[in-house]
Amino acid sequence: MVELGSGDWLDANRAQWDERVPLHVASEFYDQSRLRAGHGTLTPIDEVELAAMFPDGLEGKRILHLQCHFGADTLALAQRGAEVVGVDFSKPAIVQARALAAELDLADRSRFVIANIYDLRHTLPQPESFDMVFTTWGTIGWLPDVAEWARIVEWFLKPGGTLYFADGHPAAWVLDGGEGELPTLQYPYDSDGEPDIGDDDQDYAVAEAKLTNTRTYEWPHPLSEIITSLLATGLTLDFFHEHYEIPWKMFPVLEAAGDGQFRWPDTKWLPLAMSLGASKPL
Repeated sequence: MVELGSGDWLDANRAQWDERVPLHVASEFYDQSRLRAGHGTLTPIDEVELAAMFPDGLEGKRILHLQCHFGADTLALAQRGAEVVGVDFSKPAIVQARALAAELDLADRSRFVIANIYDLRHTLPQPESFDMVFTTWGTIGWLPDVAEWARIVEWFLKPGGTLYFADGHPAAWVLDGGEGELPTLQYPYDSDGEPDIGDDDQDYAVAEAKLTNTRTYEWPHPLSEIITSLLATGLTLDFFHEHYEIPWKMFPVLEAAGDGQFRWPDTKWLPLAMSLGASKPL
């Protein structure tokens, strides 16, 4: 049984994400020029779906952003008039997020909290309640227990509040490789709770970087586990979408689709990304 509030997995993952922060802040991958110009943007997938979920905009909405990294997306939401709380387990990430909020004059609409998600109900006790919980792109694969993640999401939503979640498609996470050809099956779709323990010095955002904290723990979560976990909390599934584009070059064979998106060459193979919205009943 994995200890959710502590353990080797948490220490190793946090050490690598701490190391990644300055690399990512300075990278083109996390370009902050639009954010600094006053109109930060999310991925095209996020933009379309948030516009459908909130046709009147985000002005005055309270948003909890889980696994917010150094806060660029959190602050893009704040620029639209939302009151945001960003949470990440990396102290360097939260220090950078707070500095960025001050630089952009958004400190009055944002708060950033250092916390392991599994400790969050103790770090942000009720009556904290939010119109939306927002968590996107490379998040739950770092978490061993999706059922507990779903319970935490539900706990922080006010009645009528919504979850927005987007990530790589679980079917795509089983693939790897593909230099000049399609990737092949490399990883299990479901590991029955056992982590995939990696040892890799590469960083997805900065190709030339060589990380010193190379050990990581990740967990595959099947679609059935994700959706069933959310439904088990009493949340209602509003939509589930599969996408054949993704906002990073997940495999070498993918082609640029414009605006930071990547897609399969020639045809639609497996979906690369997925997204869903879920609501807490009134």
